[in-house]
Amino acid sequence: MAAVAVEVAGGGGTLSDLYQSARRALLRTREGMERLERLESFSSGGGGGGGGLELQELSSSIKRDIAQIQSLCAEMDRLWRSIAAKSQRDLWKRKVEQVAEETESLKESLDKHFLRNQKRMMEAKERAELLGRANGDSAHVLRIFDEEAQAMQSARNSARMLEESYATGVAILSKYSEQRERLKKAQRKALDVLNTVGLSNSVLKLIEKRHRGDRWIKYGGMILTVVILFSFWRWTR
Repeated sequence: MAAVAVEVAGGGGTLSDLYQSARRALLRTREGMERLERLESFSSGGGGGGGGLELQELSSSIKRDIAQIQSLCAEMDRLWRSIAAKSQRDLWKRKVEQVAEETESLKESLDKHFLRNQKRMMEAKERAELLGRANGDSAHVLRIFDEEAQAMQSARNSARMLEESYATGVAILSKYSEQRERLKKAQRKALDVLNTVGLSNSVLKLIEKRHRGDRWIKYGGMILTVVILFSFWRWTR
């Protein structure tokens, strides 16, 4: 058994001490990995905002523990080879190999965690970039909609002005029609009066000529009104 108590050069520890230290670190690392997996699952499900920092600190602590265990395994591997008794040497060989295998398994689990975390970060970055592009496209679409809305509002304003102008023209033509009827009535009354007093045919012809002139003035005014309305309509389009 004296061979089991071989001291580490410069460290003052025996193989058994190193093995106990490695087992304690291994237990601490295994518990840390279980906690890390719970935190990772909680964070992936939309958990609290502080989980990312805790995950980073815990994974760094586990990484340091694994490095410490690997260093202890290297020392134990050197020491068990110095044991003289073959049975004890084989026993410690199996113990050290078991610790090394468990440590390697934990290291693989930690590496997988780092890969998943890196993948999540890349996906989050891609989502942010897509969201940024989507916001830019949305702003462009909204700008197009604003321009279309302004154009439609301008068209509605033009249509309203055209309708108002049309209504004004109709009102003017109605006034002309009323004035024409009043002039006809006045003319008939005047003719009746003139016929009654026996005026000459020359006076009647003069009145008729004046009536024709008034009629041309009326038609010219109507045509001028239509031209003005059409010009205004063309200008507002």
